[in-house]
Amino acid sequence: MTTVFGVDIGGSGIKGAPVDLAGGGLAEERFKVLTPQPSSPNAVVEAVVEVVRHFGHQGPVGLTFPGVVVRGRTRTAANVDKDWIGMDAEGLFREALDLPATVVNDADAAGIAEVTHGAGRGRGGTVLLLTFGTGIGSALFVDGALVPNTELGHLELRGKDAERRASSAARERHGLSWAEWAVRVDEYLDLVEMLFSPQLMIIGGGVSRKHEKFLPLLRKRDAEVLPAELRNNAGIVGAAMAAAAHAS
Repeated sequence: MTTVFGVDIGGSGIKGAPVDLAGGGLAEERFKVLTPQPSSPNAVVEAVVEVVRHFGHQGPVGLTFPGVVVRGRTRTAANVDKDWIGMDAEGLFREALDLPATVVNDADAAGIAEVTHGAGRGRGGTVLLLTFGTGIGSALFVDGALVPNTELGHLELRGKDAERRASSAARERHGLSWAEWAVRVDEYLDLVEMLFSPQLMIIGGGVSRKHEKFLPLLRKRDAEVLPAELRNNAGIVGAAMAAAAHAS
């Protein structure tokens, strides 16, 4: 089929690339721009257009969004401008790019990629992918089927959103060592393990490329804990996969 393009919109960066759907990797080196501040819909759309046009891409485009997405509409916006709430994001990107566009939750996209091509490949039962970045994203799978928009980074931990305490951004904000941060991550994993009893937890997001610095520091638990194999490209790959599924 036509090359499918994936764009991963995050709280700090927007990155994209054409995707090799068969292999689950990027067909070309990704291109990244900083997320505009403020991250209003128009500003983010302009940044996405810059990323897609960088490759001269023509064909379907899949895009992730850091919040709840239902039928192409963005329902929440924890780490981007609140003007996104209630927006027909799919229509907005389709019009600006003049290309078919599909919008999905960012962690769901990463999860789709990881259970198809990465650490969750061939795994049954309950699998939970958690992305640690500006916030904490989550993707929950039961026997390979996605339960969309779980947004478990907003579970309450010590009286506040868990991501305010245990995200990668929180580690940097509070100047925590890897060992200090691992204690907070363990506390968060205890909470989600209690609620969902997953057999496998996959740790993704930007911090996954440094997994050797903190995963060995985590406590042994009933769930197996693995780093995301696609690292921080999982969102791009999953977005393209969602666009391909939508186009078929």
